[in-house]
Amino acid sequence: MTDKDFCLSSYIAFRYIWKDGMEFADGMHHKLYEAIPDKERIAVATAADIDREIQRQVDNLYAKYENIGILLSGGMDSANLASYLRPGSHAYTFTASGTAVFNADEARAAHYCQKWGLKHHFVSISFEDYKQFTPQVMKTKCAPVHSIEPQIYKAALMAKADGVDLILVGESADLIFGGMDQLLSQDWMFDDFVRRYTFLDPKLVLKNPVPMEELFEKYRLPEGRIDFMTFMDEVFSIESSSSYLNAFQTAGLPYYDPYARLVMRDALDLYRVRHGEPKYLVRNLYAMKYPEVEVPNKIPMPRPVDMVFADWTGPTRPEFRDDIPMNTLTGNQKWQLWCAELFLDSLS
Repeated sequence: MTDKDFCLSSYIAFRYIWKDGMEFADGMHHKLYEAIPDKERIAVATAADIDREIQRQVDNLYAKYENIGILLSGGMDSANLASYLRPGSHAYTFTASGTAVFNADEARAAHYCQKWGLKHHFVSISFEDYKQFTPQVMKTKCAPVHSIEPQIYKAALMAKADGVDLILVGESADLIFGGMDQLLSQDWMFDDFVRRYTFLDPKLVLKNPVPMEELFEKYRLPEGRIDFMTFMDEVFSIESSSSYLNAFQTAGLPYYDPYARLVMRDALDLYRVRHGEPKYLVRNLYAMKYPEVEVPNKIPMPRPVDMVFADWTGPTRPEFRDDIPMNTLTGNQKWQLWCAELFLDSLS
């Protein structure tokens, strides 16, 4: 079904079109990530379990692929994966001139590469890159995209040029092992969670906003509460992983996330997560792999959007309000408006 207003509101609120079968225009069909079925996932209870099962997966990958690379940040997830690669493998770390947002990633990733003998490449991201690569990932997705997609796409193109056959990513570790500490910080009331999880309120920026509460209502609990854990498993996982799927598919390069094949055998210990130990099993694995350095705090994949869109004055298409308070928006929210307008222009 074609419904531009619904799709635009869904993208503004959630960064993807959440309802299957809803499209921006005739002939378009957006594709979403499909999670690994529960029956195919491997239960782990300790860092040693994770170590063993990731090693087994990577050994199987090397039976099929000769040249495996990695998207390597400064955080725990990809740092752990780097330890399973053969010396001489290619590692790609994002950077951007004019901002310090990537500084921690650059320094830590350099240490990981030196330790494991990896060839370290920096992928510089600028506004010119966004303008060059965003239309291509949007065309594949048939929708506006997440701000990580054009930069992942650029890295994938670099990897292909280097002869890489497959890229490892650690994207799923946050969701599976309790890394989303802000979203796990409390037992949410329904209305509070709706406000917290809505990335940008469509009513604030669109002339014809469509209510998005239907998605949340599926997870409403008695006494005004919400099943936020299931919401994250079923909603956040699709939004996040679909970005990786689309970027790599656009580049024509396979990727693999070993964490996505795992599941915690025991219930997540929310007390530990809420008291300074998000991803405690992954943290323990990092301590095994890197006893010489302190375990880093959670580091989301950086994007230089605050710098790039600092002076952007906002969208001008008729779908958008004329009184958007641009000075109150974050760089990521400005990105959404910029990307949505660019996509709508492509439909004209």
